[in-house]
Amino acid sequence: MRCPFCGDTETQVKDSRPAEDHVTIRRRRFCQACGGRFTTYERVQLRDLTVLKKNGRRESFDRDKLARSIRIALQKRPIEGERVDQMISGIVRRLESMGDSDVRSESIGEIVMETLARIDTVAYVRFASVYKNFQEADDFEDFVAELRPKLPDED
Repeated sequence: MRCPFCGDTETQVKDSRPAEDHVTIRRRRFCQACGGRFTTYERVQLRDLTVLKKNGRRESFDRDKLARSIRIALQKRPIEGERVDQMISGIVRRLESMGDSDVRSESIGEIVMETLARIDTVAYVRFASVYKNFQEADDFEDFVAELRPKLPDED
């Protein structure tokens, strides 16, 4: 592992333990060259995923990009960081276990929306507004109207 301070490749693991989510390993490292200490996280990756974009382009799946978009949707919402991390790990595991290393961007968006809908309605609407490319207020109104519970017609 390369030292983030001096770039030397001779670093030593001082301590390893499962992270809070029990999906990653937290490693405390020490650089022998500069004496710097830093932490790395290691997680299991079942397969390398490739995202098939709507325009036909292909790009490597980026867990951090997924995490950023979810965190933006959840910004200022009362959801604990640990729960967000678990949600992201769950989505990635679900994508990796789909059986194919090529995943359509639409599939990723649908899985994220499904997960957000169970956790926080506001974050769900925020994510949907970007994912479904809302252009005007009527788009929001129509989408939110679908979320409201259907009340029996009053005669």
